[in-house]
Amino acid sequence: MQPQYDHIQKSSLYLIIFATGVLQLIAAITFSPWSISIFPGIILFFSGIIVIFLAFGFQHLQTVDQGNYLTIGFGKLPLPLCKRKLFYKTIIKVEIGRTLQLDGWGIHYSISGGWVWNIWGRDCVVVYCEKETLRIGTDDPARLSTFLQTKIS
Repeated sequence: MQPQYDHIQKSSLYLIIFATGVLQLIAAITFSPWSISIFPGIILFFSGIIVIFLAFGFQHLQTVDQGNYLTIGFGKLPLPLCKRKLFYKTIIKVEIGRTLQLDGWGIHYSISGGWVWNIWGRDCVVVYCEKETLRIGTDDPARLSTFLQTKIS
């Protein structure tokens, strides 16, 4: 079945995460031989690899209709990370909004209340559900909002 809504937002901010991982690898290789203990170098090396791995997972935010629910997820195949299901039957109200400057990007609880899933920019769709509020960052807020309006029962 073809989804009624499928959108991938891309961001180049993952390059900052990638660069941090590369710097960790360089530090591990450069400073380990002169260190009293090899343990800090091992920690830097493996954490650098993990950070690089995560960087590639956080270059896309995909929002897809799955019939009864919407999936929101960072990354895409072959490296999907952090997925969430939003069941349409729990949605009360939908509106176009903007995240706060302090919200930034990633997955976290906003100081204005509710969860934020954002990868780039401040445009979002605010989804009021039965038990929570969710802000879905998107570069396509009008189309996502209109789609979700059609799913509210």
